[in-house]
Amino acid sequence: MKILISIVLSVLLLGCGQKAEQSKIAAIQSTSQTVETTGKIIINPQFDGAAPFSDGLAVVRVGDRETGKSGYIDKQGKMAINPQFDGAGPFSDGLAVVRVGDDKTGKYGYIDKQGRLVIPTQFDEAGSFSDGLALVRIGNEKAGKYGYIDKQGKMVINAQFDYTSEYAEGLVAVRIGANDNGKWGYVSR
Repeated sequence: MKILISIVLSVLLLGCGQKAEQSKIAAIQSTSQTVETTGKIIINPQFDGAAPFSDGLAVVRVGDRETGKSGYIDKQGKMAINPQFDGAGPFSDGLAVVRVGDDKTGKYGYIDKQGRLVIPTQFDEAGSFSDGLALVRIGNEKAGKYGYIDKQGKMVINAQFDYTSEYAEGLVAVRIGANDNGKWGYVSR
């Protein structure tokens, strides 16, 4: 799951050329520039990585993938949250997951749109919020357990699962046991 989140964050930081949120703005992967649908550059190329806009902000990276820092810009290209995170995801439900430290030993937490850390960087893996809940892992990739937190950082579904999917439509698929012989079921909020 950590690999999946790392891949998603990497894709987001590289700009995947997806259509941007209703503003008709798109991040162009090869040049990290933002253009209107008419092709006019509206945010000059200046970032080493860029992701699509989400909730009015876009993740940008300054520096290389190994040592660069991620922050957020607004639709005018102004830095809304200074580059200070080793990894960052899009805003969802008003919060964004951020990582402090490297992919293997870093910790994940959540910031608000002002860049304030509202849920401390304490998780070994974390996903975006959906329907008010976010997937988190406590412990390493092999022995760690997955659970769900609310927007205040309170564990609402205890970290007890060996693997789980994102929470959606009131249910989440969970696995107890190893990948090859574990059993799947569903839990509600």
